[in-house]
Amino acid sequence: MTGRRILLTAAAATLFALPALAAGDVGQLEKQPVNLSAIAMFLAFVVMTLGITYWAASRTRSTSDFYTAGGGISGFQNGLAIAGDYMSAATLLGLSSLVFAKGYDGFVYTISFFVGWPIILFLLAERLRNLGHFTFADIASYRLDQGKIRTFAAIGSLTVVCFYLIVQMVGAGQLIKLLFGLDYNVAVIVVGVLMVVYVTFGGMIATTWVQIIKAVLLLGAGVILAFLALSRFGFSLEAIAQSAIASHKDGVKIMGPGTLLADPVSAVSLSLGLLFGTAALPHIMMRFFTVPNAREARKSVFYASGFIGFFFLIVCVLGMAAITIVGTDPQFFEGGKVGGKLIGGGNMPVMHLAKALGGDLFLGFLSAVAFATILAVVSGLALAGASAIAHDLYARVIRKGEATEREEMRVSKIASLVLGVLAVVLGIAFEKQNVAFLVGLTFGVAASVNFPVLILSMYWKGLTTRGALAGGIAGLISAVTLVILSNAVWVVVLNNPKPIFPYEQPALFSMTLAFIVTIIVSKLDSSASARAEREAFEDQFVRSQTGIGAAAAAKH
Repeated sequence: MTGRRILLTAAAATLFALPALAAGDVGQLEKQPVNLSAIAMFLAFVVMTLGITYWAASRTRSTSDFYTAGGGISGFQNGLAIAGDYMSAATLLGLSSLVFAKGYDGFVYTISFFVGWPIILFLLAERLRNLGHFTFADIASYRLDQGKIRTFAAIGSLTVVCFYLIVQMVGAGQLIKLLFGLDYNVAVIVVGVLMVVYVTFGGMIATTWVQIIKAVLLLGAGVILAFLALSRFGFSLEAIAQSAIASHKDGVKIMGPGTLLADPVSAVSLSLGLLFGTAALPHIMMRFFTVPNAREARKSVFYASGFIGFFFLIVCVLGMAAITIVGTDPQFFEGGKVGGKLIGGGNMPVMHLAKALGGDLFLGFLSAVAFATILAVVSGLALAGASAIAHDLYARVIRKGEATEREEMRVSKIASLVLGVLAVVLGIAFEKQNVAFLVGLTFGVAASVNFPVLILSMYWKGLTTRGALAGGIAGLISAVTLVILSNAVWVVVLNNPKPIFPYEQPALFSMTLAFIVTIIVSKLDSSASARAEREAFEDQFVRSQTGIGAAAAAKH
């Protein structure tokens, strides 16, 4: 009962504080008025999700409930939740603006974010569910040294979570400052508070339903906006393309490959980072433990791939339609100069499209959905981070598996609170910084640290603890170093004249190095523990294929 009272108090404080704070200073974006319709719709979303959290709190009684919703989520529900975890505000705004600016090049870039899902479907989904329990470390340490591998896996997961949380919090502050007319700090604090409430009280059950609702809202908003856009062109994609060619300053060139990914090394490195980094994001992997069996895990990826692919196609349609509808309308350009700077910046075409087609009310709805997407993503990240701290480090490494469920749950909730406070502090601290490099670093670290250990532990008998640690450390150090030496940090952040490392994405080099070091060190490892780890592969293989011994769904 005490937890429920705290939840209701937090909910009331958030709901009553937000409208009052909305009237405060809007910082550098004084041209953007307070968007009352967006705030009202967002408050409706908050009320709904806090109600779900209240319901979920009564069903979260064990670590299984907290981390994985008791394994009772269906494949369809989990597919929607995965889509909700993956489809962010950055996807909607950033990728549509790329298509708006670059045409076909933007479309190719958008598709590269999608191609990682077949890898997850065919290589990972079934074995993740059969071998894992709560976290990625359960799989990596199945036959290797529990203490060492869990510690390393937790550090890798927390690194990815922290980097991605900073990106999301800074994005939340800037986006809401722009769309809602709220102060940056207010937006960051509201996101942080709601994130902690969802995760601490509702665990995976609440987080899953927040993500499902967000996915439905985002898909629904995209479909409605695409329908309105297509109606302007007689529901003809050919008419949209022809009109875009006529309206764009580059003309027919937007229908062919251009300069966005002209350098083949950058293109390959980016593709590898997105392909394998996506498969190794801890909050994505964690979703496969929420379903009852491997069959539902495969169905999850199948549904998620359909929803995500469909959404990306919608995003491309919106970007192309915006070239004509937004790109030729003076009201969306500073000073009314068509072809000049868009009001609100280069990521705003889809928001301006919403206003052009649906008026201020639809713009408010899409703004509220954008805020909701951020809440869903940060909640999943916070839960993944809390599970790494409580389950891997505290319960398995520090307490050697002797911690009670009650103790582990308490540490999980404390970890969620600490991560929430840390996310708010870092979000505010990085307000003036260019955090674009953290996106590349997040996927680079996931692809270079988590993925090699994950895939080799499941498929290669020869992997040893020493090899996994050596390769993972090599991947982590090289990924971070290369990003620091790249243009995004060395020039943009540190103000040096030119980068030492000429590419933006490190995955081609750091992931390759991680695999090579892991294989070489494992091959050279002739210790008794290494022999035992190789012999244990047969038992792991049987479980990964059959699911015998895997955790079953909890009964409520």
